[in-house]
Amino acid sequence: MHQFARRSTAGIIAAVAVVTMCAAGCSKDKDKDVKSDTGMATTTEMAVGTTTEHATETKIATRDGGEIAVAGDFLAKYTELGGPTGPLGMPTGAQQDAAGGGKWQEFDGGVIVTGPSTGIHVVWGEIRKAWEADGGPGGPLGYPTSDETDITGGKQSEFTGGSISWVGGQTTVTSK
Repeated sequence: MHQFARRSTAGIIAAVAVVTMCAAGCSKDKDKDVKSDTGMATTTEMAVGTTTEHATETKIATRDGGEIAVAGDFLAKYTELGGPTGPLGMPTGAQQDAAGGGKWQEFDGGVIVTGPSTGIHVVWGEIRKAWEADGGPGGPLGYPTSDETDITGGKQSEFTGGSISWVGGQTTVTSK
C-alpha cells in the first residue's frame, strides 16, 4: 500500500502544479491552451470577473507517442494526487463507462471511479485487487464512497455494498 510520506509529497506536488498552471495560464481568454511546467497541455476556462482558472482537460503523452485525455472531475482528482508524478502515475486508457451509469479511468497506480451518486474516488493497491476480484463497480460491493483512509494497522475503503480493509498484509472484504 502507499506510504503516508508518498501521499504528503504528492499533495505538495499537486499544490505546486496548480499554482504553476494558474501562473502560466491566467488570462481572460476562454479555452486557451497552455503548457505547465509538468508538460501537460491543458484546456482552461476563465470565469468572467474572477481570477480562478478551471482546467477542464489535459492530454498526457504516452510512452508509445500517443496521448490520453484526463478531463473534468477526473482531472481535478488526478491533479490533487500529483498528476503524472504522483502515486497514480500515467493514465493507461481513456475514461470509460462503468456498470450502472458510472465512469472510471485507469492509471499505472490505480483507478479513479465515480458512480451515479457516490462522488469521485480512487481505488488502488491490494484494496483495488480485492474490489476487482469481487466484480468492481458491477459486483456486490458496487462503487467506492470514500478514498482509502488510514485505520489502525492499515488502510480501508468504503463502498456502496460494504468495505475493504488491508491490515497487516491481509485483505478483508466486508459486505453490508
